[in-house]
Formats: sequence, C-alpha cells, structure tokens
Amino acid sequence: MNTISLDGQSLTIEKVYAVACNGARVEDLDDATKKKMISSWKWVERTVSEDHKTMYGINTGFGPLASVRIKASEAAKLSRNVILACLVGVGEGLPIETVRAMMLVRANTLCRGYSGVRPIIVQTLIDMLNRGVTPVIPSKGSLGASGDLAPLAHMAVVMTCDTEGDREGYSGEAWYEGELLSGAEAMQRAGIERVAPGAKEGLALCNGTTFMVSSAALAIHRAEALIANAELSAAFSLEALTGLSAAFYPELQEVNQLQGQEETAANILNYVAGSRLVDSDTERVQDAYALRCTPQVLGPIRHTISFIRSSVEPLLNGATDNPLIFHDPAIGDPYFSVSGGNFHGEGIAMWLDFLSIAIAEIGNLAERRIFRMVTPELSNGLPSMLVTNPGLDTGLMMPQYTAAALVSDNKTLAHPDSVDSIPSSANQEDHVSMGANSARHALEIVENVTHIVAIELMTAAQAIDLRTDGANRLGKETAKVYAIVRNRVEMVKEDRELHLDIEALADLVREGYILCCGQRQAGLGQKKCSSDLPTKKKA
Repeated sequence: MNTISLDGQSLTIEKVYAVACNGARVEDLDDATKKKMISSWKWVERTVSEDHKTMYGINTGFGPLASVRIKASEAAKLSRNVILACLVGVGEGLPIETVRAMMLVRANTLCRGYSGVRPIIVQTLIDMLNRGVTPVIPSKGSLGASGDLAPLAHMAVVMTCDTEGDREGYSGEAWYEGELLSGAEAMQRAGIERVAPGAKEGLALCNGTTFMVSSAALAIHRAEALIANAELSAAFSLEALTGLSAAFYPELQEVNQLQGQEETAANILNYVAGSRLVDSDTERVQDAYALRCTPQVLGPIRHTISFIRSSVEPLLNGATDNPLIFHDPAIGDPYFSVSGGNFHGEGIAMWLDFLSIAIAEIGNLAERRIFRMVTPELSNGLPSMLVTNPGLDTGLMMPQYTAAALVSDNKTLAHPDSVDSIPSSANQEDHVSMGANSARHALEIVENVTHIVAIELMTAAQAIDLRTDGANRLGKETAKVYAIVRNRVEMVKEDRELHLDIEALADLVREGYILCCGQRQAGLGQKKCSSDLPTKKKA
C-alpha cells in the first residue's frame, strides 16, 4: 500500500499502519471532501461575523469559562490561544510512528465536514506527512476527555502561527530529515506554510480522541502479529519439551465451544506435523498447563483482539470534535452547532485495557514455558540452564530473568486505567476516561511481550540443539522456524552478550513474520514499525 486517500469514511487500521510506519503517501483532498468542509466553515465564519449567537468554543471561553462571550474580532486569537494553553505535555516524546498516526487520524476526522474548518488545515497535515515533518509530542498529559488536548496541541502548534506569515511566535519542535528543529524551521525547510487558525479551528485541532484511537490502531496491528508469532513459539516449545499433541485434538477443542480455541489448536498441530520430538515420550500421559492449555489461553486472546479491532476501527472515521456543526435544510438555518461529548474516550479506554490484559497473558504463558526449558526437573531431560559447560557458563539462565521481569512489569501496566477518573476544570469535566494512559500502557505491554516471545524462540532453539539429533526430528513447519532463528542467532555455546540475540529475534516478531513459512501473515507484516529517529526526553 503506497498511497491512500482521506474522505472521513474509509480509513482502516492497515492504512494507518501504512502511513505511520511504512511512509505511504496521502493524496491531496478531492473536491467532494473540500466541499463538505467549506460549507460548514463558511457557516462558522458568517455566524461569528454576525455576532448574534453564543456558540461554545467558537465565541466563548472553554470549560468553566464557557459563559464568557468573546468578541467576533477576537475569535481567531481565541483559536490560537487554545492551542498555546494546551501545550502542557510532559515526558518522553512519542515515537515517530505514533505521531504520524495521530496526524493522519486527525486529518481524517476533520474531513468529515462537521468541525467547521477550512480544507487548508487538513492539507497542511497531509503535506507534513508526505514531506516528513513530525512534531515532537510529549507522551503524558491527556485525561482522555476532553479528548487528547495536550498531545494534539503539541501537534497543532507546529502547523499554526499567530498571523499569516508569522515566524516569531512559538512553534514547538519537530523532526525533519533526521534533525530536531523548531516547528517553524522544520516547516520552512519542508516548504510548507504554517496556517493562522480561524474561528474554531484551534479547538478542532486539539479536541478529540486522536491519540487514543491512533495508538489503539497501532497496538491492534502489532497484537495481531504477536498472537500469530506466539502460537508459533508455543509450537516450537512443544517440540523442545517433547510435549504431547493429544491436547490439541480437534474434537476436544470443538466441544468446548470457546471462540478462538479451535483455530489456535489447529495452527499448532499444523506447525508440529511430522515431528519426531512431539509425542516421543511414551510414558507421559499429559503435559503441564503451559503446554496443554495453550489453545484455551491463546485462542480467547486471538478472539479478543478480533473483537477489539471491530470496536476500534470505526472510530478512525469518527467525528470527535466539540462542538460539531450539523446541516439540516428542514429548519430555518440549515447549519447549527451542537455541543456534546464525542471527545470522551471511555469506550476506547476500556477496549485498550482489555487488549492489555489479553496481551499480558501471552507473556505469562510463554514465560512459564521458558522456565520449564531451563529447569532440568521440568524439561524432560534437558541440562540445567541449557548449558553444555555448567558453572563456568551460565547458559540461558539470565534471559529467563528478563522474561520474568517483563511479565511482572505487565501485571502493573495491565491494571485498568479506565476505572480511574479525576474531576477537572472546576468540576465541569467531572468524569474522564484516562484512555491516554490505557493507550501508552497497551503499547508498552505489546513491546514487553514481543521480547518475551523472542526469548522463548531463542530458548526453544537452544533446547532443540541439546536434544539428540533435535533439529532433524522437528516437524516440517517448526524446522523452518528453527532455520530462521538460527539464521539470526547462533547456539549459545559459551556465555556472551545475549541482548543482541533477543533484539534480533524481537525484530522478527515485530515485523509480523509467520516464521515457519519465512513469510509474513497477510495484512500484518509490511515493515518493521519503529521510529528511524530517536525520541526526545523533555527537560
């Protein structure tokens, strides 16, 4: 996917990923989309200039200051002021791909024509995406209602200015061609004019669930790749531990009627088909839960990710600004402003919390299999710590420590953020979603589990090397996994720095590889989704 278009109706998770992570270009706005936007914008401009109506956020203050009426002559200044006032984010800068996803989703939201903004606002965001201007956005400061004000303000300040042609006002910071610059300098080098926002346009840029929804899109995309790789790594460990295939018997899955279970079991059976390691222990009657119950754990996780995708993806095309401008020819004035709560991120917060819990369980299960492989009492004949020279060498003792640390980290991160709320804005905003925290934590859990699965792949490959003729006794598909793993990392014959091995395998998992085929699952693996540029810690 090299190019996409925006119309406010057809944005998908795959398109977000393509632009945010793979650099796909965004086409200029078409005439139909521009027409929708211009109609509502002209109504805002006309209504402000007539100065007869009081309209929240257009000619009033914000939050508890909503009762303060603003002069028509100050509406544009109010628009710029709200951007400046919301520049309160703290913490490390968000990854480049997250910021690009935010820019794309915000542009698409404004394309709906309900926000009363000019097409140039959206076109500027499109130009920034296509030319590689990426605002520095601190990761913390959003309550998830009224939308993601602080993160979006740090985006908006780069593209806007106090007055047309102004080069003196504050412009934030942005990355351009690998260099960290002031927003104004980055835009100038890229040949993009900054825009002086008109009435309502500042609020339209800042108010909405964009950080939450964009982060959810990336998290879901990565989670889909992760669950596929987790099933593969589970099969690899089944080989390494000479596990039993009976627990994956198709009819056993069918009678439970647990969604996702049958698919996971079928995948694992397919991966180990032809193995002479699996079922080689004729005395054992059943395996531990970490092996035997894999379909009952990973299956529901697969189903959960699917459910969350179906819930989140429509929000990529949602109008989450406040107020929104509606059109009804049946009434006297065909346009009118409605103040509501589409900026509230409760739904997305709950779905992200659910995703966090589900992904954390992938790591819980994988770490237990890692532990079994390095523990001789549990590994069915493997040496302690999978080392050939014990004592002098530590083998794979320490990677299990890392996996355990990440699992415990996830237990804290997976605590639901959506159950929390702190009233703000003089109790006008008396319930908030905390969905931005849900978003950050979900992405962090996905990254933690990516490393846990990488450690499991490394550990299982080491265990297979220590089995008599182990590599030649693998199933047809797990043999391909072994070859790919060994193409990236060598067997650990003596102690060495293993963090590089872990990262090399984590790259495979991030890329969405279905390792047994040496290919990427359809729709998952377009390119490694990580920033080519460093993030910046705020002073």
